[in-house]
Amino acid sequence: MIPLRDHNLRYTTPHVTNTLIGANIVFFIISLFIGDFLTLNFALIPGLFSPLNLISSQFLHASFGHIIGNMLFLHIFGDNLEDYFGHIKFLIFYIFSGIFAGLAQYFVSPSSLIPIVGASGAIAGLMGAYLVLFPKSKIDVLIPFGFLASEATVSAPFMLLYWIGAQLFYSVGAIGQTGGGVAYFAHIGGFVFGFLIGKIFEKRVEIIPPKVF
Repeated sequence: MIPLRDHNLRYTTPHVTNTLIGANIVFFIISLFIGDFLTLNFALIPGLFSPLNLISSQFLHASFGHIIGNMLFLHIFGDNLEDYFGHIKFLIFYIFSGIFAGLAQYFVSPSSLIPIVGASGAIAGLMGAYLVLFPKSKIDVLIPFGFLASEATVSAPFMLLYWIGAQLFYSVGAIGQTGGGVAYFAHIGGFVFGFLIGKIFEKRVEIIPPKVF
């Protein structure tokens, strides 16, 4: 299930979201020429842990499919959250979602020497917050059927819970994995962090006590 667009209106220009997308694309183009250097020095490698790499690794991607998928998700879920939080708070939230995601993967495999790269942990944080803050939103998705695909409109909770459910399912098989692959625990950690932040900043309707006569 691939998200294509959501149905939410936005009221401000998503400068931070667009800048993050641009920065990721620029670093990916650079990586086409010096990818090994960037990976060795700026990827998150749990066995060679560096706090700064919790941030720098968020701007590195392993392939065209990797960055295209992540930037699509960032474009869809980032603008409304930037609208909601404001530019600065959104940027802080995004970066810390990625940090928390990286730490989640680190604690699962602290001695691993497999480089971890990608914005998906931070974007998972956006998805967790989106689930809380825009529960009535509709999302257009592409559903693949082998070589064919069909477009459908689903509720945001359905799409997001399907996504995190898949991460939980595949994470079981990733336990103890020694080769490369998807950092499922980073996805789960980022999503949980974003969900909690969404709960903290959720605007609640104030209940006014009735007057007694």
